[in-house]
Amino acid sequence: MLFYLVKRVLYTLPVAFGVSIVCFMLVHIAPGDPLTSVLPPDASAQLQQEMRRLYGFDRPYYEQFLRWFGRALQGDLGTSIATGRSVTSELVKAMGNTLILAAFATMIGFVLGGLFGFVAGYFRNSFIDRFASLLSVIGVSVPHYWLGMVLVIIFSAQLGWLPATGAGPGGSSDWAWDWAHLKHVVLPAITMSVIPMGIVARTIRALVADILSQEFVGGLRAKGLLDLGVFKHVVKNAAPTALAVMGLQFGYLLGGSILIETVFSWPGTGFLLGNAIFQRDLPLLQGTILVLAMFFVVLNLIVDLVQSAIDPRIQRS
Repeated sequence: MLFYLVKRVLYTLPVAFGVSIVCFMLVHIAPGDPLTSVLPPDASAQLQQEMRRLYGFDRPYYEQFLRWFGRALQGDLGTSIATGRSVTSELVKAMGNTLILAAFATMIGFVLGGLFGFVAGYFRNSFIDRFASLLSVIGVSVPHYWLGMVLVIIFSAQLGWLPATGAGPGGSSDWAWDWAHLKHVVLPAITMSVIPMGIVARTIRALVADILSQEFVGGLRAKGLLDLGVFKHVVKNAAPTALAVMGLQFGYLLGGSILIETVFSWPGTGFLLGNAIFQRDLPLLQGTILVLAMFFVVLNLIVDLVQSAIDPRIQRS
């Protein structure tokens, strides 16, 4: 296990370095000048040149990357052009809010998706299977930003049961574990959980149906094993692939929530990323993309290790 752990970490390092290069270049090849958001329209050429020198935009791309990557390794992602605050401090607060939202969405999506998937696969070709499959297809097909607006109209505007925006009372961005703040997370968490719930349910349903059709399941039943024992074997065989899908979906919840956080004005990384794009705030944009990309890399590493712990055959493959 230790050898497999070291091997996977060594594989992760060049991937992380390549991701950092892509994050840096994608931002720089986009059209527009990042300093237009902070400079007045009638700014002199001397002022423009001084600002470019201050932020290091006058240097060659390779030198900008090496300076940025070196500081990033030390936890310094630069200074936001729009706000003048540290990118790291901005990201820490936004990432905390996104993790809270993603955690609630994960509990809803993975629990319901796993339940629907296992039940549909175990009772395949039955009414339960068709009903669960219908729910999963609807979950994958419905645009989440549209669903978010519908939920806001029904439960906030018309019924007045739940707040529509912000992470706390009065549009606060500070989180606290009380009902006043928990109410704000209900609608965005439900909206965010719909797509992963559908994907997880469809994946697990196909896995369970395929495993139940294999010969070893018939052998287990022939030996007199009860349904509960057969179900445990099915879960153990389906777990590695299911974990891989869930890990990817959790990564998407962290990095792909820009539309949902915009609809609900949730002060997370998606909302921060949207503001950075519109303001052409290069340091904030680079830092946010890099942190979200690193979450994907680390999350895939953790999923690989958990898979190998559940199924030792993965280590030998």
